[in-house]
Amino acid sequence: MNWTKTLMGWYGENKRDFPWRNSKNPYHVWLSEIILQQTRVQQGLPYYLKFIEAFPTVSDLAKAPEEKVLKLWQGLGYYSRARNLLFSAQWIVEHNAANFPNSHKDLLKLKGVGDYTASAIASICFEEPQAVVDGNVYRFLSRYFGIELPIDSSPAHAFFKAKATELMLGVSPGDFNQALMEFGALQCTPKLTNCSSCPFSTSCIAFQQGKVDQFPVKSKKTKVRKRYFNYLVLHSPKGKTLLQKRTGKGIWQNLYEFPLVESEKLVDQEELIQLPDFAQWTSICYERPKLLNSSPVKHLLSHQQLYIQFWGVRSLQEPKKAVTLKELKTLPVPVVIGHFMDKHYSD
Repeated sequence: MNWTKTLMGWYGENKRDFPWRNSKNPYHVWLSEIILQQTRVQQGLPYYLKFIEAFPTVSDLAKAPEEKVLKLWQGLGYYSRARNLLFSAQWIVEHNAANFPNSHKDLLKLKGVGDYTASAIASICFEEPQAVVDGNVYRFLSRYFGIELPIDSSPAHAFFKAKATELMLGVSPGDFNQALMEFGALQCTPKLTNCSSCPFSTSCIAFQQGKVDQFPVKSKKTKVRKRYFNYLVLHSPKGKTLLQKRTGKGIWQNLYEFPLVESEKLVDQEELIQLPDFAQWTSICYERPKLLNSSPVKHLLSHQQLYIQFWGVRSLQEPKKAVTLKELKTLPVPVVIGHFMDKHYSD
């Protein structure tokens, strides 16, 4: 079997039509790759189209206010990606005369761009022979070749990149990388694999040995931290509410949220008002907080599980930084708060 020829033949028959695949513009490819990091294509495509419409060029993106970028990104998660997009666009304009970097080495200078993204852009836009390595590539190659090297071990990335580079010889690097990723996304999937229709099944070690579900190999299990958020939804005499901007390096940096009281477990009303962080709000509350969601909202992040309760709080005074409903809808917020606002502030 000619392995690479088989892969490219499969790709020619099965590749999906995406707008960024019809372009060699590195700005378009970069934007698509950043949006699709840890995001399904079906979810990311509308965001890609919105960003291209709002910011047709890297110069347009560089001039955008951060709040506008974060608002467009709202609901996509991993907001550091959006901040890195803006930072990198500004860097390209200020330090590279608005010319997009055109090599793997220079692409790595962009904030938020690692080997995978740099390899994708360099190969697709400039035909540089840089193999991509992502979850799809790890899964497909480890199953086919029976590679038992744990993909979370130190040598794994270099090993799989070298293997993919070897297989790339003789074909377009950009087409090969897209074919490899597409095969892992559509055919050699994490679960519910369709091995019977796979063109590689007769020579796939994992399939022949009945071990498809055992690849790729991982040596560690990710620890998931549970956190309990209590959001205080203020209602002022003038119908305003209060939002605060998250600062620091934690989740949702620079997004807006209701005043937050974090607890060590799910709490009831009495337990909430006894928490030290609630004390700062007692001066403006004229009645006890009222739970607004009958059951906590469970929000999953990569390494955290958030359990969120919203508490209505009535105030006798107008806080200095209270916002109107109109202002509320223009600010970038975490998706879980966006859903709450859609339900309770839809008018």
